[in-house]
Amino acid sequence: MENKKVRAFPFLLIIIVIGVALFKLFDFETLTFAKPALAIVYSITFLLSIYFLVRHLRK
Repeated sequence: MENKKVRAFPFLLIIIVIGVALFKLFDFETLTFAKPALAIVYSITFLLSIYFLVRHLRK
């Protein structure tokens, strides 16, 4: 049981860091990203991390 928490921690850390980076890249006045290409890479990484975290927690 304790081993599952240890494996989920890196995904939680990635989700938090990438989420904050996406938030900082987003311009709320114009509703666009400052660097769209970087935002796409961050978004893909963010979504994959959430997918793997949910998949891991369902086991």
